[in-house]
Amino acid sequence: MRTYGKLGWLAAGAMLFAASEAAAQTEIQWWHAMTGANNNVIVKLADDFNATQKDYKVVPSYRGGYADTMNAGIAAFRAGQAPHIMQVFEVGTATMMAATGAVKPVHVLMKEANEPFDPKNYLPTITGYYSTTKGEMLSFPFNSSSTVMWYNKDSFKKAGLDPETPPKTWPEVFEAAKKLKASGHPNCGFGNAWVTWVNLEQLSAWHNVPLATKSNGMDGFDTVLAFNSPLHVKHLQNLVDLQKDKTYDYSGRTNTGEGRFTSGECPIFLTSSAFFGNVKANAKFAFGNAPMPYYPEVAGAPQNSIIGGASLWVMGGKSAAEYKGVARFFTFLSDTDRQVELHKLSGYLPITKAAYDKTKASGYYKEFPYLETPLIELTNKEPTANSRGLRLGNMVQLREVWAEEFEAALSGKKTAQQAIDDAVSRGNAMLRQFERTVSR
Repeated sequence: MRTYGKLGWLAAGAMLFAASEAAAQTEIQWWHAMTGANNNVIVKLADDFNATQKDYKVVPSYRGGYADTMNAGIAAFRAGQAPHIMQVFEVGTATMMAATGAVKPVHVLMKEANEPFDPKNYLPTITGYYSTTKGEMLSFPFNSSSTVMWYNKDSFKKAGLDPETPPKTWPEVFEAAKKLKASGHPNCGFGNAWVTWVNLEQLSAWHNVPLATKSNGMDGFDTVLAFNSPLHVKHLQNLVDLQKDKTYDYSGRTNTGEGRFTSGECPIFLTSSAFFGNVKANAKFAFGNAPMPYYPEVAGAPQNSIIGGASLWVMGGKSAAEYKGVARFFTFLSDTDRQVELHKLSGYLPITKAAYDKTKASGYYKEFPYLETPLIELTNKEPTANSRGLRLGNMVQLREVWAEEFEAALSGKKTAQQAIDDAVSRGNAMLRQFERTVSR
């Protein structure tokens, strides 16, 4: 028979207590798509939440890029092994909405868990993207961003441009890019990442012209693409013309070309505001950013930008105790001071009005004005049917098709008009396929 001394019994009791305490913890699985510094932010948020209480343990798990994470989560749900929380990029919203039974709407989750929750506390340009027409939030905003124009202040000085007065309009960008190219940037006067996000989706919202009918799909899956307009064709034609002598240079479909800015190769580069952390860590020159340029002949431009980034979706099929833990975690994430800290660390936007107001009141943007640029864009004007956001089915595949057509025009295989027309017709066929799928 095993015997214990006095200390042995105390140690054994402590072990039993620890084991029972661990067994009582409800584990919350969080699948995400963040890498590098942003992965560290995810881990810290989970660790900080876990340290505040002992009932729940949030376990973050990287599952690949945005599309990979979403596909993995849907497959896991079908297999009965879905995580509790899944980070999904903004253009996956329609796909998640159509996954009947696979998700639990956030407004329902918070109400059932009796957690304090008021959608009006969040920035409307962010929550509107993830809400029904009645204002019911379907997913929880997490890492939101928008498109901004990053520029190399040192290169501006060398080219005789004012580094404190970046170009505001597209014609001004084209002229500045020509001067920059002539003064030491022979391969790229300006460029961009996320070619269709910048040059179709954001271009449309910023000029208050429709990307698609039915409020860009926000009001129904029977939406029809509408971006074969004179504005869209003109913009693509400008890129085609400027590509010929590298005043503009194409940098790929995603953000893999962003290093062309931090290396100094492209002195003007349009991409996500969330590029901030990378720029801060790797740029060996003075930098700044500015709102997206606009065409001055378009009445009412600029309008407001739309968000990029991702939100957190709650997957279906979990217990009430598990959902209570998820709801408490969302309340934790909404804390004003935590949102302020997250904004400063990552460059992503604060999701609540209180966090934005507190950051602004502290004078932080006077020292780091580039962190406020996307917020200025998003709140520039009250959103319209063309600038609330977009909700198109098969969006990941749509972007690939649109990018193919852009590339065909930039390589001289198609005219700008033909490429835009083909992008619309091919995309509409995909939208009808998605509509048939969700109406079964």
